[in-house]
Amino acid sequence: MAIYNNVLEMIGNTPIIRVNHLDTGPCELYLKLESANPGGSIKDRIALHMIEAAEARGDLTPGATIVEGTAGNTGLGLALVAQSKGYRLVLVIPDKMSREKISTLKAMGAEVIITRSDVGKGHPEYYQDLAAKVASDIKSRGENAYFINQFANPDNPRAHELSTGPEMWEQMEGQLDAVVIGVGSSGTITGLSKYFAKVAPEVELVLADPEGSILAEYIATGEVPQHAGGWLVEGIGEDFLPSISDFSRVTTAYSISDKESFEMARNLLRKEGLMGGSSTGTLLAAALRYCQAQTKPKRVLSLVCDTGNRYLSKVYNIFWLREHGLVESSNYGDLRDLIARPMASRDAVVVGAHESLANAYKRMMLYDISQLPVMEGSQIVGLIDESDILLAVYQNESRFAQPVATAMVSDLELIDYRAGMDELLPIFNRDHVAIVMDNDQFLGLITRIDLLNFLRARANRG
Repeated sequence: MAIYNNVLEMIGNTPIIRVNHLDTGPCELYLKLESANPGGSIKDRIALHMIEAAEARGDLTPGATIVEGTAGNTGLGLALVAQSKGYRLVLVIPDKMSREKISTLKAMGAEVIITRSDVGKGHPEYYQDLAAKVASDIKSRGENAYFINQFANPDNPRAHELSTGPEMWEQMEGQLDAVVIGVGSSGTITGLSKYFAKVAPEVELVLADPEGSILAEYIATGEVPQHAGGWLVEGIGEDFLPSISDFSRVTTAYSISDKESFEMARNLLRKEGLMGGSSTGTLLAAALRYCQAQTKPKRVLSLVCDTGNRYLSKVYNIFWLREHGLVESSNYGDLRDLIARPMASRDAVVVGAHESLANAYKRMMLYDISQLPVMEGSQIVGLIDESDILLAVYQNESRFAQPVATAMVSDLELIDYRAGMDELLPIFNRDHVAIVMDNDQFLGLITRIDLLNFLRARANRG
């Protein structure tokens, strides 16, 4: 194997793997593993090309600050390149980005500004508009700043025209009928469109679009919808047409729900051993729909856009999925449906009455929860939260070694699982947690946020 001089030399030349255990109809479906790039996504390609093209033009000089607004992996690609080349990087990102991405960006030295994801282009807090203002403010102080602006930067699609497209064609040995792609900045679809128009105009380009995005409807009608919806999938889908976009060669578009996208990403891991992010789920769902709709065999290629390691708190977190109504939850028709961590499924996080306060604290930190049921055998005997632990140890840290029973609250609000939902509100008004019981059997806890999540999921189901 080759020995590389630096991490940037590892960008591109990603492998392709055949899908073997999913229903691809009469077709062969292949996936190009862009997750194998050193920054973990296809966006490494455009980050490197946009920065090096700016350097070649003299737009980017040593000591400059790079600024970008990104809702996906472009920020991580830019962080990789900026770190290697010694640039300061400021990123404006919407607040729906996973915590893993934000943590990684900060660990790589990027300065992160989090803004709203519920506003559209033209609003001062829209991530792209805010990024442009940040770059302008830096320049106004006499400092050198370069606004990448991937959505209007021709170097973006050029990266895919020069690298991604040729790789696909060579690896597939010229035997390729369709490519299924998502659109964020539109660089991939535009660059591949230009490449295949020259070397293989018969190759179909198929769009995978999250429900709520305007792009699938635009492909179907030729008209730009006035209003976009919301979606949870990261990195693809748009509420406007980027100025660099070229959809002229897109033959088919599929609109994929968040639920199907997240389910398909998890299914890809279970069936094929490939761990991709939420956008990969969208692309795979669209690719399978396309394949299953064919009447003749075709060779179809799509992408694992990025690594699923960046979505452990979302795509691969059953509690987050349940809270957002993205997986089927219990349907008892009673209070058991509101329990986020049921005892019956062993999802409940508990602590023993005779365990130490240090154990209780560590368990809260590990599972990102603020309170624990305290158990003696199969019986609940108390509750302990972070305030109880703080009061116990504040003036004497050695009390972390004391049993949980010395600090727990034993005044418990028990409620039968057959009770009405209205009976929860008085419990919450007393700043208590509802402890759901079936006679003497503890079933789980219901908190305010559990009730809110249940109501939101029910509203989403319509």
